[in-house]
Amino acid sequence: MKEKLPEFLERVIAEYPDVWKSYQNLGESCHNAGPLDEKTARLVKLALAIGAKSEGAVHSHTRRALKSGITREELQQVALLAITSAGWSPSMAALSWIQDVIDSSEVEMETVQ
Repeated sequence: MKEKLPEFLERVIAEYPDVWKSYQNLGESCHNAGPLDEKTARLVKLALAIGAKSEGAVHSHTRRALKSGITREELQQVALLAITSAGWSPSMAALSWIQDVIDSSEVEMETVQ
């Protein structure tokens, strides 16, 4: 199943397909550039998105992590670990963004069944 992207991003992709393809290739190259296993790389990317306070990136990395088999508890722990570095409020915001995706995934799974 193709990942549902925000409508604005879909328009950008349609208008600038070469830029999008280059961006995706860079992301894949960086993801595979070192010795980190898949799970660790996914959790690190989520942590970086939390530190950047990027709701869209937290949503995206949460969706990808769930698809790769990372549990909701592991994802939630990443947000909790951020408390002492990013602060309470940004970490709670990230936890809520993670929960948004978890809730949405659970609804999708119920719809499929």
